[in-house]
Amino acid sequence: MQNEILLLASLFLAFSAVLLLFRLFGEQGLYLWTVVATIAANIEVLIIVNAFGMEMTLGNILFASTFLVTDILSELYGKKAAKTAVFLGIATSVLFILISQSWMLYQPNENDFASPAIRTVFSNTPRLMAVGIGVYVIVQLFDVWAYHKWWAFTKNKFGDSKKFLWLRNNGSTMVSQLLNTILFTWGAFLGTYHTSTLISIAMSSYVIFVATSIADTPFIYLARYLHGRKKKSAGSSL
Repeated sequence: MQNEILLLASLFLAFSAVLLLFRLFGEQGLYLWTVVATIAANIEVLIIVNAFGMEMTLGNILFASTFLVTDILSELYGKKAAKTAVFLGIATSVLFILISQSWMLYQPNENDFASPAIRTVFSNTPRLMAVGIGVYVIVQLFDVWAYHKWWAFTKNKFGDSKKFLWLRNNGSTMVSQLLNTILFTWGAFLGTYHTSTLISIAMSSYVIFVATSIADTPFIYLARYLHGRKKKSAGSSL
């Protein structure tokens, strides 16, 4: 049960960190989390664990948290702000590839002990992150587009822009994560693992993404509440 407990704790801590940064720094805090989560998720994805009776890669929870970020930005600041987070994630990935690969160019000192491990980890980084960038662009922009399509639908249907936040949040994320699961699993790991392993990773990843999508719903409501309270407080102080 250790892995399961750690995954659940990671889920709660990641979503809580998004809210904490939003509470402390507002919109900029969400952008900060995008950068941190993008780097960490692309390293974590190299690790395969067994949990909940499934074989899965780490990184799914951190990556899922970036969908929470774009959904909060879409809800509170609009499509342009959400796209800014996506482009920050892209820039972060590109810069991280360049920086991590520059480490390989150095000749280690005879007393160095870290280089072999670093080379083992980051020798796979270019492919993973190249695929990750491509998938990230497609999926995140699709998510932003789908979020606002759901929003337009619920607003026109029910005449209220605030109702059915849970529907646009989950409706956009679940479809986006299905697209992400298929594209990333086969793009990043085809030829590395057997087909059965790829299917197992894809299925478990999507199960995790569905669970995280549902789990992040209270957090986006809390973010909207905090934003509204902050605006109300700012208005009353004028």
